Amino acid sequence: MRRSLPKEVWDTAMNDLEKKSFYSFLGLYIVSSLIFIAFVSFWYYTAQKHALESETYYKLEHIADRKASDIVMSHMNNTPMRSMTIPKDVELALINTKGMVQEGRLVDPHIDIKPGYFTVGDYTMLISNAPHEHLNISYVVVQSKSLKEKFNSLKKMIWTVMGVSFLAMVIIAWVLSKLFMKPVHERILQIERFVNDITHELNTPITSLSMSTDQALEAGNCTEKTLKNISISTKQLYDIYSSLTYLNFNHKEEISEPLDLKDVLEKSIAYYKPLAEIKRIEFEVTLENSNCVIPKSSLILLFGNLIGNAIKYSSPGSTITISLKNRILKIIDEGIGIDQKNKKIIFEKFKRGTEYSGGFGVGLSIVKSICDEYGIDIEIDSVVNKGTEFRLNFTTHDKKFRGSL
Repeated sequence: MRRSLPKEVWDTAMNDLEKKSFYSFLGLYIVSSLIFIAFVSFWYYTAQKHALESETYYKLEHIADRKASDIVMSHMNNTPMRSMTIPKDVELALINTKGMVQEGRLVDPHIDIKPGYFTVGDYTMLISNAPHEHLNISYVVVQSKSLKEKFNSLKKMIWTVMGVSFLAMVIIAWVLSKLFMKPVHERILQIERFVNDITHELNTPITSLSMSTDQALEAGNCTEKTLKNISISTKQLYDIYSSLTYLNFNHKEEISEPLDLKDVLEKSIAYYKPLAEIKRIEFEVTLENSNCVIPKSSLILLFGNLIGNAIKYSSPGSTITISLKNRILKIIDEGIGIDQKNKKIIFEKFKRGTEYSGGFGVGLSIVKSICDEYGIDIEIDSVVNKGTEFRLNFTTHDKKFRGSL
């Protein structure tokens, strides 16, 4: 039974690396979002401020013009000035030719009376000389503090929207960071487990080679058992090497060649027979000649992984049945079987259907990859504690490579 690190150990090993990437992404997203929100808010505030200033100016100007027009008309018609409805947020003052307040009040009695539009304290003020001294009135002063209040309301609204938007951005950033880190986290866990499995798998043949070598040196010669142990360990190391070579990202596509499936199968069975003998496993083989076009190394790797898997998960003293008939290859073992829920993941890289007998979860992934690349249909039937059957249908391969056979 393979000894594996507990899940919490894996999670702890990942936490520091995951947190570093997670908070880097989160920080970058939040800072960029904050800059964007601040820029948009500033642009909106500036635009609204100009709009409010223009609106207030034209409002005060309109009131001043109306009052000045009323003064002029009253003077020309020699009639009393009509009462004028003034908004509640506006205060009106009339300044006579002596510079004194004739009507209303000034919010700041000490201001310099001259035509213009300016701000005094919290008030926005417009002074108009439109009366032209009719009825002895030189200026109409219109005063309002509504602009200041509108600015304050605008700032409050923008800060509220910025706060809510920033909070929403933080939540979105957190969720996106989690989603972003999930596949990275899973992949790193797979790689760490893969490395751990490789070291475990290498440990057995290396230890066996070391012991066999020591025994040979002590005895002064090599017994048949020692040579067999060296041979088996060497084959195990070569199998691991072949799998890692195939998984290499720089793996180049090899040239296909016409091959007889029967010949390659017989050599693969002979290659793995010493491994089977250790567990007292017998092979029951029925093969017929069948040609195909495929790189020899890929076919050897395909058969080797299936046969090696069957040996690894078979019970001691059982039988492995291998048949090739009508271009359909069947490899049937009497081993532990595969649980129904795990049948969907066994072809995924770094995934294994069981912890039994070690392995690092790439054998069946390589099998599926080769089958997909060369148009070979693969099916699997399995019953827990009874055994597993793999079926490879080469007729679909024939259709893909028709004319090469």
